[in-house]
Amino acid sequence: MPKQTPLYALHLAAGAKLVDFAGWDMPIHYGSQLEEHKTVRADAGMFDVSHMLPVDITGAGAQAFLRRLLANDVAKLTEPGKALYACMLNESGGVIDDLIVYFFASDDYRIVVNAGTADKDVAWMREVARKLPSGGNVSITPHRDLAIIAVQGPNAQCKVWAALPGTEAVTAPLKYFQAARLDDLMVCFTGYTGEAGYELIFPAERAASVWQALAAQGVAPVGLGARDTLRLEAGMNLYGADMDETVGPLESGLGWTVNFAADHDFIGRSALQATPPQRQLVGLLLEDRGILRSHMRVFTPHGEGETTSGSFAPSLNASIAFARVPVAVAIGDTVEVDIRGKRLPARVVKLPFVRRGKILV
Repeated sequence: MPKQTPLYALHLAAGAKLVDFAGWDMPIHYGSQLEEHKTVRADAGMFDVSHMLPVDITGAGAQAFLRRLLANDVAKLTEPGKALYACMLNESGGVIDDLIVYFFASDDYRIVVNAGTADKDVAWMREVARKLPSGGNVSITPHRDLAIIAVQGPNAQCKVWAALPGTEAVTAPLKYFQAARLDDLMVCFTGYTGEAGYELIFPAERAASVWQALAAQGVAPVGLGARDTLRLEAGMNLYGADMDETVGPLESGLGWTVNFAADHDFIGRSALQATPPQRQLVGLLLEDRGILRSHMRVFTPHGEGETTSGSFAPSLNASIAFARVPVAVAIGDTVEVDIRGKRLPARVVKLPFVRRGKILV
């Protein structure tokens, strides 16, 4: 049986179409995926992402543990509330998961991991800690007692402030990829849409009241369908599609998240350095009629590649995709994609396609 978030009853009452996503009953849309996408780009929408898992990493060895665990370097985090996007790799350099880590003190971090990998992630963290001296001097505490609501769009911030009195004072100074704590509420200036907004983390028993307070301010519910087209336009990877345990960050457009500083001995470093990437992740903009999807063959002058994610992009009124192609392929090149037996032209573009409502390609 799929698991249910604390907002399940409200999704049903709103007429959501529910699907099994990573073992959870989740809303794919509430009527029109297209309208939900447009709402986030033009106004504000809210997503139930309580299927994702916050994990607190605490103790005297927390920083050393996370420096070993993650390919990005948490030692760069010195300001309380600052966040970092990072990949957790296996010994062969494949991506176990991508995540965000929030710093509050050298012995106090919170990370948020993906729903489909949550159990595997926690098991891996504990295995890594066990191999460190004194168990890493770290505590790893998953929190299924917390809910997460993402509020995204150009009007998201003012509507969150109106719905949750007191939040403006502590969150107005925040810059992108920073977070603040207000009693039992954690407000993160992060998101998965390319728009401004917050991700709110708080006790699960408050989920319905927070959702309803946001709705009262005109924040529209948005399902996972629009979340996927929004993140694709924003050039943001999806775990399990654009990278996984068989593919490393250097071939997934995530080289910027890998810190090769001399004193940063993270798991997977040796494997990444031993094998220079032969492929890269690029954006494709279809120049003909059709819809790009995942696992389509891509033909280039330098060899074949494959799309990893693809969809119709409402903001561009065109079809777009990510594709893993040979490193010799350059921005501006024209390639061909096999769509139902026809090889249709697509232009290689720099990611993202859209950022803060502005079309970039």
